[in-house]
Amino acid sequence: MIEMVIEARRRSLGGIDVGRVLPYAKRRMVGPFIFFDHMGPLDLAAGVGREVDVRPHPHIGLSTVTYLFTGEIVHRDSVGSEQPILPGAVNWMTAGRGITHSERFEKARAVGDHLHGIQAWVALPDGEEEIAPSFSHHAGEDLPQWHEGGVQGRLIAGSAYGLTAGTPTHSPLFYAHLELQAGALGEVPAGPAERAIYIARGSIELDGISCDAGRMLVVDRAASRFRALAPSTVMVLGGEPVGERFIYWNFVSSSHERLAQAAADWRAGRMKLPDTDHDEFIPLQE
Repeated sequence: MIEMVIEARRRSLGGIDVGRVLPYAKRRMVGPFIFFDHMGPLDLAAGVGREVDVRPHPHIGLSTVTYLFTGEIVHRDSVGSEQPILPGAVNWMTAGRGITHSERFEKARAVGDHLHGIQAWVALPDGEEEIAPSFSHHAGEDLPQWHEGGVQGRLIAGSAYGLTAGTPTHSPLFYAHLELQAGALGEVPAGPAERAIYIARGSIELDGISCDAGRMLVVDRAASRFRALAPSTVMVLGGEPVGERFIYWNFVSSSHERLAQAAADWRAGRMKLPDTDHDEFIPLQE
């Protein structure tokens, strides 16, 4: 059954607006997923200004996963990574005790672009919140894929559908992208304690209830299959809870004191910026 429907709320990231789904006042997390933003669909004209870029900023206590349906973003971080994010690929950045990164729309600036994708944060479990920061990139063709019954799927992270992705997760979870033809049946993997469906495009029906794009359906353990009412792009996600987590700006932690320390470190300039992208940064948001 559907436990809750969460509608994306518009939020400004400075240069672009996104649909903020998680955290939500009545449901802050789904498994370890603590943040979920729907970017676009958005057309960016050639010559777009640098104000649309996400300038260098810090994180602790989480992994970020950026997944694009269309478009391109250039990622740079303080552990030395520089990687274009392309459709179907996964950039998995683990902040641990602290990392900084930027996201630049350089292709759009040069030739224009059509941006559509999801950015999620996954909270790190107890005992691993302060691990060393790291980054890994996984090309779309290297991730598990399947095509059956009008459904084309790609497993982004974790284990589901009898498959396991190579993305370096730190707690039991699953995260997958499904493209469904009209009338096709999609499945929410069974097993994890908390599960959800997000409709990025199109519409689906579950338990006799139809929902359009921009909505997340949090489902109980009994929910299994849903039907696409139109050609649809759907993300399915879930996992085991990692315990209570707090958010302050871009920081996630089980400790309020740790959040305060991270804020003080950023304010004082004690967090290293990306080597090739250190000419500007986002000030602490009080």
